[in-house]
Amino acid sequence: MKTIFTVALLLITTLSTVHAQDWFTNFEKAKTEAQAKQKTIILVFQGSDWCAPCIKLDKEIWATDEFKSYAKEHFVMLKADFPKRKKNALSEDQQEHNNKLAERFNNKGYFPYVVVLNADGKMLGSTGYKKSTPSAYIELLESFN
Repeated sequence: MKTIFTVALLLITTLSTVHAQDWFTNFEKAKTEAQAKQKTIILVFQGSDWCAPCIKLDKEIWATDEFKSYAKEHFVMLKADFPKRKKNALSEDQQEHNNKLAERFNNKGYFPYVVVLNADGKMLGSTGYKKSTPSAYIELLESFN
């Protein structure tokens, strides 16, 4: 019985890892990946532990299998998180990096704020939370290309 439970747990963990969204947290690494694979960068400014629309966007779009599958082939996903809870605090370096991204691409401080960039880091367009389906949101992001 213990063996069956262990195998089931391992299988569930493996499947959830396979479907996990790969997010970059470093702009230069995201650009390098985008240039190497000729993909668009999707930069997401979020407050993961306090911003209700950010949490909805994550649940309704980013976390869906449909979006993750499409993004894997077409986008480099870059996250700039601004958590408020102490337990979710970022490293000092990461916070500084995110602040610099915000100065450059989100100087009005919108959350969530989704910026579409070409592989060289040039802004093509932006959007925020919209009640949508993953396919409609993908269409919106692709419309900036």
